Amino acid sequence: MATTLYDLLPRNGSSGNDALLGRFLDYVTACGLELYPTQESAILELFEEKNVILNTPTGSGKSLVAAALHFKALAQGQRSIYTCPIKALVNEKFLALCREFGPDNVGLSTGDASVNRDAPILCCTAEILANIALREGADATVREVVMDEFHYYADRERGGAWQIPLLTLPQTRFLLMSATLGDTTFFEAELTRLNARPTITVASTVRPVPLEHAYSELPLAKTLESLLADGKAPSMWSTSRSSKPPRARRLSPASTSRRVRRRRRWRRRWRVSSSPAPTARR
Repeated sequence: MATTLYDLLPRNGSSGNDALLGRFLDYVTACGLELYPTQESAILELFEEKNVILNTPTGSGKSLVAAALHFKALAQGQRSIYTCPIKALVNEKFLALCREFGPDNVGLSTGDASVNRDAPILCCTAEILANIALREGADATVREVVMDEFHYYADRERGGAWQIPLLTLPQTRFLLMSATLGDTTFFEAELTRLNARPTITVASTVRPVPLEHAYSELPLAKTLESLLADGKAPSMWSTSRSSKPPRARRLSPASTSRRVRRRRRWRRRWRVSSSPAPTARR
């Protein structure tokens, strides 16, 4: 059974949109996932060659939609780029895409590092893509672009890095993703004018994983202990086939309490050892 998107790439030249969509949905099923309505709508629109503005809350699976676009582009011999404003997030996406598509097919380019930057899938910061757009423009071999955290378009200092590719890459189709967009009518009209493709907004305010808000006057350590006792510990499951990692087994109220006590004892010893020595009386 295929375990990655690379395993599902067609080897016989069958790279039509319908066939690729079927393969990607097989991957989703094999992973034991069920698409949210917004994910399903966005993926279908992408496979119909439209620009998509995905405006859904954090935790609603926008990364899976982006993976569908990378899969389609790679299978059809086109180059795709993932970009966002934060280098740490770019590095994280680089590693995730390497696991799905293989390290030979994924590159990284930030202000700190450059790895396999001519790969068919490139993860980069927004400024890197803006430089490519300014340097090569309509001649750039970039057919698909995923812009994550697209609300940075309005940033006074860095917004230009999001605006330049939209204006100078008419050969490119865009997936614009954010959890905090307002009215997108302007972007729908302008994107269609610039690259002659239909543009659709897929939006929702429903959080698949609801947030809970609480106010507490307890110290942080006590608050953490109460959350653990109520079964609200952070998820520490591994993405591998093995059972939960050792660190997950240490997340228990008893072990947390012991660590807190050890930390307090260490702080008391540090205060004693770092206090100034008494001066001799004359």
